[in-house]
Amino acid sequence: MAFVPVIGRSIKKQLEEREAQVLSPFAARSATSRGRRIPEQEDMCDIRLPYQRDRDRIIHSKTFRRLKHKTQVFLAPAGDHYRTRLTHVLEVSQIARTISAALCLNEPLTEAIALGHDLGHTPFGHAGEATLNKLHPGGFKHYIHSLRVVDFLEKKGSGLNLSWEVRNGIARHSKGRDEIIPSSGKGLAATLEGQVVRLADIVAYINHDLDDAMRAELLIPEDVPPAIAEVVGSGHSQRIGSMVRDIIVETLTADDGNLHISGSMLAAITELRGFLYDNVYRNLLVHREFEKAQRIITELYGYFLEHGLVRRAGEDWIIAEGDKGWPNEKTAHRRVCDYIAGMTDNYAISVYEHLFMPSPWSVR
Repeated sequence: MAFVPVIGRSIKKQLEEREAQVLSPFAARSATSRGRRIPEQEDMCDIRLPYQRDRDRIIHSKTFRRLKHKTQVFLAPAGDHYRTRLTHVLEVSQIARTISAALCLNEPLTEAIALGHDLGHTPFGHAGEATLNKLHPGGFKHYIHSLRVVDFLEKKGSGLNLSWEVRNGIARHSKGRDEIIPSSGKGLAATLEGQVVRLADIVAYINHDLDDAMRAELLIPEDVPPAIAEVVGSGHSQRIGSMVRDIIVETLTADDGNLHISGSMLAAITELRGFLYDNVYRNLLVHREFEKAQRIITELYGYFLEHGLVRRAGEDWIIAEGDKGWPNEKTAHRRVCDYIAGMTDNYAISVYEHLFMPSPWSVR
């Protein structure tokens, strides 16, 4: 029977009741959330559950909007159809929600984690992340910085105050070249929804990075090893569909509260990921652009460390504690790192040009 809210009763309460009736026993429920970092007064008239509120806070944040001008793989791409960090998180969200819906998991929680998982990414993608990791004394990992964004940096320092489950999923989404589904479960999100996002992230990027590489003419369809195509298919949509279908069927068959994937599909995804590392991410043309991006980040970092407050046409770029420099070295590194990590590709290039490229002199 369709869910029809009863006027006069709390819609929020009715939504919680529907979760209890419809969701899988393995799903996270809003009523049992561990809550927020800072307790908030509950609005009994609210029409949204906590994870829906989290999703909306992320979508309306400035950091989320800046993702549209941050690199996925190809730096500051001139073409209209290359993926950016924003389109990446949207594709991850779509894939993760499809899996969650089939497994009767909490879709708003899945969506919130997916939309927020890359908020901490730097300009120029992993080139920027690797550079900040070298320059900042405490290191830099985008998934840790994503949590810093939602906890402290957004809304002028007050943060978004998200639910524990969303924050946990954001902090545990990254996998690098580790196992696609870790046998030990170490490092995985506490919720199955968070684990779905981690897997959806892999499915999304190996497929859209392959698609973009073909668009950039770094690869042609025939370059994909036949053994991979036999398992996942030859077209972009077909590849995603086969991967998602395999995850859903294998997980429903096991029905043990864990995500599963068939041996043949796991081998194909692992091989495709390795193929992309060897032929796209480490491609000489791509690597040359990464080196340029790393130089921009390095020189901006050093300049801001030395000069602190910098102004451009009356607009502050980065603000130290007063006009006489930084109060201490730790504060300097933290503020500079936060500021550069928040830049878009285009903005970082613009600042670099203003600071380091000569301007033609005009006689007035």
